[in-house]
Amino acid sequence: MLHIDLQEHQGTEYALTMTQRDELLGDAKNLKLSIKPIVGTSSRYLVTPGSTVGAVEVGDMSVRIDPKIGIPQLLSLACYAMRLFKRQHEPFNFRKDEALPDVLALALAAAARGAFAHGLLHGYRTEEDTLQTVRGRIRIDDQLRRRPGFMLPVDVRYDEFTDDIVENRLVKAAAARLARMRLRSQDARAGLSWVAGMLEQVSIVEFAANDLPEARFTRLNEHYRDVLALARLILRHSAFASDRGTVRASGFLVNMNDLFQEFVTMALREALDASEHELRSDRQLRKITLDKGETVKLEPDLSWWDDDDTCTFVGDAKYKRLVNDSVPNADLYQLLAYATALNLPGGLLVYAQGEADAASHVVRHSDKRLNVVALDLSGSLDDVLERVDYIADRVRMLRCEAERLQLAA
Repeated sequence: MLHIDLQEHQGTEYALTMTQRDELLGDAKNLKLSIKPIVGTSSRYLVTPGSTVGAVEVGDMSVRIDPKIGIPQLLSLACYAMRLFKRQHEPFNFRKDEALPDVLALALAAAARGAFAHGLLHGYRTEEDTLQTVRGRIRIDDQLRRRPGFMLPVDVRYDEFTDDIVENRLVKAAAARLARMRLRSQDARAGLSWVAGMLEQVSIVEFAANDLPEARFTRLNEHYRDVLALARLILRHSAFASDRGTVRASGFLVNMNDLFQEFVTMALREALDASEHELRSDRQLRKITLDKGETVKLEPDLSWWDDDDTCTFVGDAKYKRLVNDSVPNADLYQLLAYATALNLPGGLLVYAQGEADAASHVVRHSDKRLNVVALDLSGSLDDVLERVDYIADRVRMLRCEAERLQLAA
């Protein structure tokens, strides 16, 4: 197997057969890869990833794309964005040379050992069955419809105390998903086998990435918080491929653009004590258009609504600065369109550090102020969240300015 090890947005030269090149090109859309031939050679190519990181199997190739911020930091930010890790929680500490699926497997096994040390979680699950004896409650309507005049068998509904509950099913599904990948670490494979053995009596369920059960924590299941965070993260970002009629896990991929937006949104909500209805993401917006004919749709990443008709803040979170030679400063033009359409005095662009310097641009004739800030993602999760607090102050100032202008109008 050919191992292709890359780093986000950095090109690396590899010798590829025609088949390998075509297989990579076929998966280039999902992997966000650029594959360019090296001048003067017939089989060497410059392979450059975009903002999608992780690891995936393509034909006889194992492709690994490491994030610039480091795998432990990526996992901490991702779990926080999913509202499953608390501040000051730093569970990830692995070697830098580990691939992302291997790190996830090691982390899942470690978190499972911590959770299961307090006892395998059990709970009541409602079952419906047809039995020769009465258990729980008789389903009278079903009994009369199916077997009128007969006493046995009996249609019943009862609560069973079992370990085959949704929390354990999520953990087992995540372990099974990772086990289907070609992990490089023997420790990682052994850890997943241990998890599977502990959950031997738990059903295997294939959860859809966009329909994962929410975890509600109480004193009874609080010790499962870490392992469920990882399980949901794994199930959400696992990639699949069809393989001769069966489904196998082919990798784990994270789009850093989406992750950065989700993290900034969640962190700002916490810093501003804002609800989802107040500080909305682009997925929670009503229709916003630039033109009076309502044909040019706008979808800002962040917007604050005091009600359904009054917006007092607008902004975008950009992990990677948009670079287009034909349209320079496209991010600023986009922000200006938001502020204009929503009749706001300005807006805010939040970049990941290294993509842009902090700045403030006042637009000619309209006096709209386009603010740019950079968020440093290095250090502990708590360090990053403290930097978000500074950005939250900028949001408050922009909202105050918008409210003053609305009152004066």
